[in-house]
Amino acid sequence: MKAHYKHIPEVESNLFKSLIQRNNKEFDYPWHYHPEYELTYIISGHGVRYVGNNIENFFEEDLVLIGSNMPHCWINAGDQQKSAKALVTYLKEDFFDKTWVQSYEFDGIRRLLSLSDKGIKFDKTVALKLRDSIFELLTLSPLDKLLSLLQILQELAQTNKYHLLCEQGFFYELNSTNNERINIVYKYIQKHYHTKITLADIAAQVNMSEEYFSRFFSKIMHKSFFEFLNEYKINRACKLLIETDRQVSEVCYACGYESIPFFYRQFKKFKDCQPKNYRLKYHKIQSLAAQ
Repeated sequence: MKAHYKHIPEVESNLFKSLIQRNNKEFDYPWHYHPEYELTYIISGHGVRYVGNNIENFFEEDLVLIGSNMPHCWINAGDQQKSAKALVTYLKEDFFDKTWVQSYEFDGIRRLLSLSDKGIKFDKTVALKLRDSIFELLTLSPLDKLLSLLQILQELAQTNKYHLLCEQGFFYELNSTNNERINIVYKYIQKHYHTKITLADIAAQVNMSEEYFSRFFSKIMHKSFFEFLNEYKINRACKLLIETDRQVSEVCYACGYESIPFFYRQFKKFKDCQPKNYRLKYHKIQSLAAQ
């Protein structure tokens, strides 16, 4: 399962570029990678974010820093009315002169960029605090843009309000031989997660035997297909829990689970709590943020 290489067009700066990515309905660029570091701020849209072998829901004010050549994509839910929009800043691999990046003054930013190899998701409070500064990267003069970006990176380096997306790291063989397969798997899961998906079903989508697909997927993603599938289903369950008032049993069946006890075990495995507690915790955080 190989990712697309994405070429980032050159602009007036040889160091970085910031731009608005806008789609009428969804972010539709497939699983891809590029040598540039990427700082993505979601302006509008919601769905599922894939970074390496990590799966999480994303919403507005999502702020993520991804390291060089880390495969990733954002896939929108199909039930939204507003266009999908993100402000993306690409930092060239040689953004920092080697003398600069090894200096004491850049110690924090150096550690930040090193951590980005695992993908970093910052808390919403951090995203909101930096929102105006991130948007100014579109309008400032070239030198002011550079100074502002350094200040943004420094603030990200100093916060502890974040979590790593691939804590164990994600090492990926960069070639495009099997590029389409990962995207076929993603799209099939997105369309059929609420039904029973067998190994035969998914293997047939990429023209492999069940045994070969199982080995292939585990080797590339560092987790089994069914662990990946259950992680996706639980993230969809989380979305239903926080956006609706549906009963837990309804959420269970809507996400393709046939057994409520099994659903509870999987939820505990991936979220380290029970569904009702997850919902209560989310609404409590939202109430505090609104005060």
